[in-house]
Amino acid sequence: MKHRTRFGLGLAGALLLAAPAMAQTKWNLPAAYPPDNFHTENLNAFAKDVADATGGKLQITVHGNASLFKAPEIKRAVQTGQAQVGEVLMSLHENEDPVYGLDVVPFLATSFEQAKKLWDVQKPAIEKKFASQGLMLLFAVPWPPQGIFAKKDINTVEDLKGVKWRSYNPGTARIAELVGAQPVTVQAADLPQALATGVVTTFMTSGATGYDSKVWESLSHFYDTQAWIPKNLTFVNKAAFDALDKPTQEAVLKAAKSAEERGWKTAQEKTKWYVDQMAAKGMKIQPPSAELKAGLQKVGEQLTQDWLKKAGSDGQAIIDSYKKAAM
Repeated sequence: MKHRTRFGLGLAGALLLAAPAMAQTKWNLPAAYPPDNFHTENLNAFAKDVADATGGKLQITVHGNASLFKAPEIKRAVQTGQAQVGEVLMSLHENEDPVYGLDVVPFLATSFEQAKKLWDVQKPAIEKKFASQGLMLLFAVPWPPQGIFAKKDINTVEDLKGVKWRSYNPGTARIAELVGAQPVTVQAADLPQALATGVVTTFMTSGATGYDSKVWESLSHFYDTQAWIPKNLTFVNKAAFDALDKPTQEAVLKAAKSAEERGWKTAQEKTKWYVDQMAAKGMKIQPPSAELKAGLQKVGEQLTQDWLKKAGSDGQAIIDSYKKAAM
């Protein structure tokens, strides 16, 4: 009997020791940007917050630099359960639904304050779209304002004619079409090689992507056009989220709220830092000329009309709500 009792107690102890490991849930979070990009750093902080709040019950592993899935594949991977959570540049999926492309309409929202107001009116439509696809939005974080990188003087939009223009979403491809540039699709993870080999010579993006790509090694000019402020979305497979117990769900949502607040603050703080770093590397940093700005404004007006045609009355309602909020 004593032997049986010792065996029973030993088995019970072993099961208790194994219980935390058995209860642990592991999620993969694919992302498209380098480990030292502030978006990826924010994702890692989010993962740590979740692990700390749940006592390690939910472990999220961030896979940066498109190492698990290429940028255009991430959303589909989360929808199909190949990954549980992911981060994408929202406008990457504009061809799927116009609502994803609103934040890259040039000169619609050019300050962080305007970008936040635009996101507030855009968010319900994104949440509704995600819900129809088995996804749930966790948080959104902006990039610094977009400028033009080039290896020559760009004084007017006519100077963009014929350049090898990097496009990474439908909006940037449309800009190339309107200014007569040659669009070349290149995602962020592949941009350094594309620059080094001359596949692209000109593009619009944030100072963050320029810095990540060591753009000064290939290009010489940055025009601070502040054309738009795009956002990355972090979202979860709804079934995976629903499978969590209530306290773990609450921990994820609380960490997501903190990640969004931290991300917006960091984007604003680092905007000038990125520009300063590029200037220190010898890049010529300047505002757009009056002629270039006027030309880009016309491009922006055309893209707004293009977007409204695709988005219809629902899109017009979002634009109207934004303009009212921005007054």
